[in-house]
Amino acid sequence: MLKKIFSVLSKYKVLEPHIVNVLKAQFFIQLVGGAFFLILNIFLSSNGFSDSKIANFISYRFLAVMLLAFPLGFFIKGKVLRPFFIFGSLGVPIIAILIVLVINFKLENFLPILFVIWGVLYTSFQVSVLPYIMRNTIPEHQTHAISMSFATNSFGMILSGLLIFLLDYFLQIDDGQSLIIISVLGFCGIYFLFKVKVDSVTLLDINKNKKNSFNWFVIFKAVIPTLIIAVGAGLTIPFINLFFFHNFFIEASEFALIGSATSVLVAISSLFVPEIKKRIGYKKGITLTQSLAVSALVLLATTEVFKQHWLALPVALACYMFRAPLMNMAAPMTSELTMNYVGKKNQEMLSAIMAAIWSGSWYFSSQIFRFLIEYGFEYSHIFYITAVLYSFGILSYYILILSYEKK
Repeated sequence: MLKKIFSVLSKYKVLEPHIVNVLKAQFFIQLVGGAFFLILNIFLSSNGFSDSKIANFISYRFLAVMLLAFPLGFFIKGKVLRPFFIFGSLGVPIIAILIVLVINFKLENFLPILFVIWGVLYTSFQVSVLPYIMRNTIPEHQTHAISMSFATNSFGMILSGLLIFLLDYFLQIDDGQSLIIISVLGFCGIYFLFKVKVDSVTLLDINKNKKNSFNWFVIFKAVIPTLIIAVGAGLTIPFINLFFFHNFFIEASEFALIGSATSVLVAISSLFVPEIKKRIGYKKGITLTQSLAVSALVLLATTEVFKQHWLALPVALACYMFRAPLMNMAAPMTSELTMNYVGKKNQEMLSAIMAAIWSGSWYFSSQIFRFLIEYGFEYSHIFYITAVLYSFGILSYYILILSYEKK
């Protein structure tokens, strides 16, 4: 197994140095994002915030991305992307530190605006990554570069989860201080961005009549599956730590360690995406992995029904750690599929719309989650809704793949 992993990793050595430096900078953004994903909700809950309030605060970040991503897609077309990376790499850690301080000082009225700013800064980086890879990587390396870009999220989660656990276990540093320490580490990404010298803008990108240069019908077809899956994911993924916190009394540092271990599996699985795509193609690669992930989610939700039984927690943890790699294995393939499906002239806009869809869907899903929790819905019922939406999304991807193969 280790021999196979090292063999796959060796293929990533061929990536261009400028791509590698952007991916390193992305890792430090994801380091901060991973830490906040793992324990921010639990940190808020421990500071007296209700689940519905937490969902409301988190939704503002997604609202900002939803509003910004679409116009940003127009704006970055034909522009050098390095400044957007620098803007995000500087801003995200600063706002992350401010969020922790505001929570500690009980200044909750400032949280919505800070989450909005976080969303703006994070989007400026993330929306630019895929177009940068597609512009500045030869076709033979694109699958590897995209897979590695997705893997940075896992690598960030691995390190942040381990740091949170170790800081708590050995130094008794609380959750808020751990988030600040990791946010400071996030500034390291700037160093790698100053080493990025290649940032090509092709003649195809420079088009004064930008609105008419996009094929909106093709873009619309490409985003439908993502929209369905994103709505379902927004009901579950941001709040899965609260599921474990309330049902199994898993504390922040403990969930951070679980998240870190899960991210190891996600990172390893991401490295095998090019091989999976080569062997079985988009059709089986995407639909099979996503279908297995949905099955794991359904079983995870069901553990709430028998949570008092000793077997419930091991089953829940196994399902959580099984679901994440499978769902994330499909993500690089779906991104490459949709990018190639829409063609070069639509890629910046597609990247922006995808970001807007994910964040917009998660904004509305967070508000729906808030509504459902206030009206007494169990977490299991909400997770079942996600599974149904995922199933429709998988079917939509299958239809899109058939269309792509015809093209």
